[in-house]
Amino acid sequence: MGTRSRIGLQLDGQIISVYHHWDGYPSWLGVTLEKHYTDEDSIRELLDGGDISSLRSDTGWDYNNKLEQEEVLYYNARGEDTYPKSSESLTEFFDLTEGTDGEYAYVFDRGVWTCYDMGGYGSRVRGTILDIPADYPVREPVA
Repeated sequence: MGTRSRIGLQLDGQIISVYHHWDGYPSWLGVTLEKHYTDEDSIRELLDGGDISSLRSDTGWDYNNKLEQEEVLYYNARGEDTYPKSSESLTEFFDLTEGTDGEYAYVFDRGVWTCYDMGGYGSRVRGTILDIPADYPVREPVA
């Protein structure tokens, strides 16, 4: 089960976006976006690949071979025909996110990432802005 999300880039009058399946919560995807996708060119390149399974996967689609370095795992790499979608408003972008059961939505606008809570658990309000942590959570060693 994934924590579904949507990643978008605000342009003049539209948001271009793709679906993202795994680990969409702010303490992972939000931190990863802020650390590795800091300008419009890198985000355009990311979105051009279409819908994403994982932004930083250490295995390919066969899950048997460890990759030398983490890479974006695009659905197009396994033959699916996915592509970025365009929304004319934030409301339309939220609708698109909810259409894929997205729990979080991210938009890059004028040099800043914003994370929106999509209210997936009933007690939250759709579109609430959430803080993106400064870094990944520290994991305690397993005994």
